[in-house]
Amino acid sequence: MDFDFSPVWQNWPDLMHGALVTVEIVIVSLFFGCLIGLLVGIGRLDPSKKLVYGICTAYVAAIRGTPLLVQLFILFFGLPHFDILLPAFVCGVIGLSIYSGAYVSEIVRGAIQSIDRGQVEAARSLGMPSGMAMRNVILPQAFVRMIPPLGNEFIALIKNSALVSLLTIHDVMHEGQKIIATSYRSLEVYLAVAVIYFVLTGVTTLTLRHIEKRLRAGGMVQ
Repeated sequence: MDFDFSPVWQNWPDLMHGALVTVEIVIVSLFFGCLIGLLVGIGRLDPSKKLVYGICTAYVAAIRGTPLLVQLFILFFGLPHFDILLPAFVCGVIGLSIYSGAYVSEIVRGAIQSIDRGQVEAARSLGMPSGMAMRNVILPQAFVRMIPPLGNEFIALIKNSALVSLLTIHDVMHEGQKIIATSYRSLEVYLAVAVIYFVLTGVTTLTLRHIEKRLRAGGMVQ
């Protein structure tokens, strides 16, 4: 079997443009996913607040219990039935953000609950209200513990972002499929796309390891 990577080299700028779109989608989705996850994670800390706790718990269960592809299709193909027309890029970002937020919320909740209760009691003994104690004492310590699992979520989001190509977003996967449609060299193109994803996840992994190593050297991560 002969390999012919010439279509890949000829269309390399398109693949690089698609890679930049992928990075853009992932960064924006991760930002909003972390914001959603923070709010939902805090909302699931106190079962006594039944309404907030119930809504947050139902959200996490629904999102984690259904495929990301179905969620993206509901946004892209379902919302027009209600006369809500969103650009494909916006649908992709919303879908990935909501999906990531459910997983980030569990990371946030677990990190906050891992903080010694004595920290909260000490903050309250200094006269801090609950909200101030959360912002100034609990969250800074919990954030450091969130970094490794958040890194794993970041990597997972990079790989899951390939699904947005089905919404006609011109990410790296979509650009690869366009090349295949004209060159019929599917194996070579998919290998090139796989290498691009591997590089993206590899750079992310090395960056996160460097950050964690520096935190460990500073005594911030046990």
